Amino acid sequence: MTQLKSDFLNVLQERGFLNQASDLDGLDRKLCAGVQSAYIGFDATAKSLHVGNLTGIMMLYWFQQCGHRPVTLMGGGTSKIGDPSFKDAQRKLMDDATITDNMENIRRTCFRQFLRYGDGPTDAVMVNNDDWLSELKYLDFLRDYGRYFTVNRMISFDSVKTRLERESPLSLLEFNYMVMQGYDFLELYRRHGTILQMGGSDQWGNMINGVDLAHKADQADLYVVTAPLLTTPDGRKMGKTENGAVWLNSDMLSPYDYYQWWRNADDVMVGTLLRRFTTLPVDEVRRLEALDGQEINAAKKILAFEATKMCHGQDAAENAEATAREVFEQGGAGGNLPVVNAASGASILDLLQAAGFASSKGEARRLVSGGGARINDVQINDPDYTATAQDPGADGTLKLSAGKKKHALVKIGG
Repeated sequence: MTQLKSDFLNVLQERGFLNQASDLDGLDRKLCAGVQSAYIGFDATAKSLHVGNLTGIMMLYWFQQCGHRPVTLMGGGTSKIGDPSFKDAQRKLMDDATITDNMENIRRTCFRQFLRYGDGPTDAVMVNNDDWLSELKYLDFLRDYGRYFTVNRMISFDSVKTRLERESPLSLLEFNYMVMQGYDFLELYRRHGTILQMGGSDQWGNMINGVDLAHKADQADLYVVTAPLLTTPDGRKMGKTENGAVWLNSDMLSPYDYYQWWRNADDVMVGTLLRRFTTLPVDEVRRLEALDGQEINAAKKILAFEATKMCHGQDAAENAEATAREVFEQGGAGGNLPVVNAASGASILDLLQAAGFASSKGEARRLVSGGGARINDVQINDPDYTATAQDPGADGTLKLSAGKKKHALVKIGG
């Protein structure tokens, strides 16, 4: 293990965030010299960020905790183009109104729990790259900065080679994304003294462009650090489910469902997730990840609680924990379960789809035939079963279950 002096890089190393670095020794010295500024960019492709963005957010969290100033860069400009990194097809382009709406939602909901914003020397800053990208004059930009980028090097990056090898279209629009990202780094250095860019390992090519550009244009020494991509034991990117992304915004995914996603993590991932996505001391993480058999469930409950507290706050975590206990340990309905409205006479197949437990009638039918569908803890074997006003309990709702881990409340006639 590399011997590091700065608090921040030591935190990254012991918590599993440290993958690649452009000049680790130089960055270590810089971080020991005083307060520094680092950034991560977030494109506004949806109204919320998701669990896949959490690695970057937590890196910024620890950067601030170690006495430095984080910058959250909103990609109001780059969102108009789309990042081609490890994509098989071009992203659907969004109009300005959609991008602006997405950015406002993300500003309000996704960062405030993790970072402290303000005017102090270590307070976080939020900026929008459209402020400078939209002001660029194309010919001037090509003259001043285009000469610093070689096509030879750009096509050597994995994100581009993957598309070319698969003969997937790679438009000039997308090809310019890495140029824009490199320019963002230079602009943040000039405006905020930002010396470090962080991100996932799939962003290495885009990020190193900024280091090269700043060195050639301003003779500046900038740095990049990447974290390993987080994947499930079968190799899939974490943060996706059969029903879509695991959103950080409570309006798009309830705190209970968020809690349950962490609670259902694979046993072998518990230590990694505790290190990355909670603030528990590393010694405590080592103790928890050493548990085995049924005891690992205690560690998974702690993971779910701590991760939910980080994202949604103490009260939401306590409510989610209490609901899970009521549903799974006490056999109750759980008052804080997600609520789905349904008309009287809705079929069990309709209910399973409405609750997000099945993506199609066919999938819902297979769930029923496999014995995985229950209403008020009673197994439903008839795919033509319809819910009526007589089904719900005294509070006017029924408990819908798919398998052992998915539950929702259904309000008939709601």
